[in-house]
Amino acid sequence: MDIDWGALAAVFGVSLGITVVVVVMFALGLAAWARAGTEEPAPDASRGRQRKTAAVTAVLCFAACLSVAAYGIDLIVPG
Repeated sequence: MDIDWGALAAVFGVSLGITVVVVVMFALGLAAWARAGTEEPAPDASRGRQRKTAAVTAVLCFAACLSVAAYGIDLIVPG
């Protein structure tokens, strides 16, 4: 039995890279969600727009993490 070390290293590198990307995306989502959820009164309209932008950014980051997790489950579960 031979082990293809190049393929093993490639799988390790890709999985490590995807893991880092998902962790960073989740952390950015949490940071954006915290920024959007501050209960300070908005002195002008731009602050409200910043909150909406932060909320949309958080949702997009969480959706990206969910899609990567769902794709991984789809690869693992047959059928």
